[in-house]
Amino acid sequence: MMNTPFLSAQGAAILVSRHGLSRCIRGLHDAIAHDFKRWEQFEKSARLATHSAEGVIEIMPISDGQTYGFKYVNGHPNNHRHELPTVMAFGVLASVQTGLPQFISELTLITALRTAATSVLAASHLAKPGARSMALIGNGAQSEFQAVAFHEALGIDRFYLYDTDLFATERLTHHLNELGFHVTRCKSVAQAVARADVITTATAAKTRAHVLTRDMLRPGVHINAIGGDCPGKTELHPDVLGNARVFVEYEPQTRIEGDIQQMPSDFPVIQLWEVLTGFALGRTHADQITVFDSVGFALEDFSALRYMHELAEEKGELEYLSLIPHMSNPKNLYGLISKAECA
Repeated sequence: MMNTPFLSAQGAAILVSRHGLSRCIRGLHDAIAHDFKRWEQFEKSARLATHSAEGVIEIMPISDGQTYGFKYVNGHPNNHRHELPTVMAFGVLASVQTGLPQFISELTLITALRTAATSVLAASHLAKPGARSMALIGNGAQSEFQAVAFHEALGIDRFYLYDTDLFATERLTHHLNELGFHVTRCKSVAQAVARADVITTATAAKTRAHVLTRDMLRPGVHINAIGGDCPGKTELHPDVLGNARVFVEYEPQTRIEGDIQQMPSDFPVIQLWEVLTGFALGRTHADQITVFDSVGFALEDFSALRYMHELAEEKGELEYLSLIPHMSNPKNLYGLISKAECA
């Protein structure tokens, strides 16, 4: 049997713990930046989504002509009732030449890291220089990773927290206090964003919400909107978008899933790769409101899988699955049964 390299959920947690969360996010940041800068080499498409009343299940494919990758991911906001994560994911890298799977990995944990890495990659070009404070609106599974990433990359050292779930805010407060961050628990969204240089919205409800409205925002704020990621799910009032310079990952997908689904089809946006390669400017003046309307794109998972494969191999954390049968005569698939009977 052929053995396929595999990184389990436990293996990924051990790997991140031993290598260091900040170092892993930094490595993912660099891998994602590298792949965004070679944007035109990739065959891209919006993800394939199957929606239900309870949530969504998606497949996110991409290829650079040599390696094909995909992620399986769900989004079920009420999964906490079943003691399950809201988001669960795994991913695969395979050879384009042969189709042979080359790596399989959990992506539930790694998705949170790559989302944080992508957020700070965008913010490094979009947030105003000297930004030191962040409002975290939605204190769920993504929030600690966002805080660590922005602290390490941008020097954010003060966090204003708000969530309708008080227990989520309590958990996040405890973790950020352990890290030595300055934390203020807030009673409303308006209170949380009042003094923030950066606002991260990461709410989970699958609804057309207006978590942020234009009257809440100070001049020069950067909004890292990562919670709106499917049709019918938004976080920003249209007036926020209409008064901001808006950036996206992959425009055809964000038009369907992002906050800009509320806007006319010709509403102007800039793709992140254009900023990273110098084809477009990021922030153009200090008082400008910038929005990164991030829904998560397959290229980020491709980069994350590539980085985690290399790191797991280097650190000896890979396991191996007997996933693909080895046959001396590839046309004799039936022969596997008789061999199994003799084993």
